[in-house]
Amino acid sequence: MIYIHLADGFEEIEALTVCDILRRAGLKTETVSIMGRLPVTGAHGIEVVADIVFEDAVYNSCELIVLPGGMPGAENLDNHARLREKIQSFAVQGKKLAAICAAPLVLGHAGVLEGKEATCYPGFEVELTGAVLTETAVCVSDNITTSRGPATAAAFAFELVRQLKGDAVSDSIARDMLFHK
Repeated sequence: MIYIHLADGFEEIEALTVCDILRRAGLKTETVSIMGRLPVTGAHGIEVVADIVFEDAVYNSCELIVLPGGMPGAENLDNHARLREKIQSFAVQGKKLAAICAAPLVLGHAGVLEGKEATCYPGFEVELTGAVLTETAVCVSDNITTSRGPATAAAFAFELVRQLKGDAVSDSIARDMLFHK
């Protein structure tokens, strides 16, 4: 199970592109609202009905936590104490964490980037406490994957597919979608 976390103000292209590509790969993926309700409004006014609310998520069966960016979505994710606990628990267990755009700030504030390479949307670097900063479109450092922003959402998603299903599946879906890696 993969959980993509949604909060009011999330970047729609980052959440929905990743969800779409992960599901194309046959990966069980659910959107999780941290707002206490299923409808969540993105940064550009697009309302999305999440699959489940945070309180109903079963993290024991989750292999990857995904955090889309957008503002104030990333700040809303960062302010959710129980999500932070899950992120810290995943880091201790070596389970996969992924964040894009402004959302790597959540990982930085949770203290899980120490000594790891990470990237983010320009201007948020100071929030990535302890990270070794890069400017690559998608950065993988051990169990943590980060990415720069809306234009890198597909590349970010294909990297997650590569990690979970292998190069062949990732490459096949990319070809079918006319995406050039």
